[in-house]
Amino acid sequence: MAFVLSSAFRKQALLIPFMNAVRGMSSSGGPTPPFTTLSVSRPAETITHVEICRPEKRNAMNKAFWLEMVDCFNQIAEDSECRVVVFSGAGKLFTSGIDLMGMASDILQPEGDDTARISWNVRRVITKYQETFSVIEKCPKPVIVAIHGACIGGGVDLITACDIRLCTQDAWFQVKEVDIGLAADVGTLQRLPRVIGSRSLVNELAFTARKMYADEAKSCGLVSRVFPDKDTMMAGALEMAGEIASKSPVAVQGTKVNLIYSRDHSVPEALHYMNTWNMSMLQTQDLMKSAQAAMEKKSLKDITFSKL
Repeated sequence: MAFVLSSAFRKQALLIPFMNAVRGMSSSGGPTPPFTTLSVSRPAETITHVEICRPEKRNAMNKAFWLEMVDCFNQIAEDSECRVVVFSGAGKLFTSGIDLMGMASDILQPEGDDTARISWNVRRVITKYQETFSVIEKCPKPVIVAIHGACIGGGVDLITACDIRLCTQDAWFQVKEVDIGLAADVGTLQRLPRVIGSRSLVNELAFTARKMYADEAKSCGLVSRVFPDKDTMMAGALEMAGEIASKSPVAVQGTKVNLIYSRDHSVPEALHYMNTWNMSMLQTQDLMKSAQAAMEKKSLKDITFSKL
């Protein structure tokens, strides 16, 4: 008997292969050595999955995490096999933010013989921690972050440094720092206003530390898609990553570099930078391969691009 599949059912059916791949992305084996807070896997040849892996501590960000993130993304930036990154959290939630107990010595007991020296040391510590999330932005590979459950404090710093944000229906976000007596200092106050169009909403979230739930996060532009559950979200993230990875790495990575440059500069400055960028990047065989695929109505997934 003939029947017509609903659009929702068709979409679910298309995600089945990616749902199977998601099962292989599980962090049940714990962190990936030499890391103690991160699990790193390769669900596909050109896709790297990085997962905060401290589920027993609600993925709280301890001292090791802040250092390992820098090492991890510096390695990814130099990995010619990797073309896109999916980032997520293990367990019941994305992250509870900074591990206050583990970080107390750096924050509450800074070293130094006097106020000036203590201040210099505190500045060094903050600069080091800022790099933990700036390294995501500096990595030329697009980073898709998949958020489920709570995303608190440092979690917001982290996700605003990512390129694409997805979340589950049960996700919620909280700029928590004012509740623990400090101003957010590793990226939220600098990046969130550029992600969300409303300065008033950013101010409200930062001053009140109230929770923002998934529907509001979608409507204000913090996330671009909301999924019913984590498995479906991870399958969707993997599908999106596969689509990005199928395209020319010269084009994709050049696009990320120029999007970030344009965000921080005037239009004339960004256009000038783009001119300089493409005067060399247009001289790539990827351009001809992509154009030929379009003329022959081939999918870019059938085209082989050299590693970058």
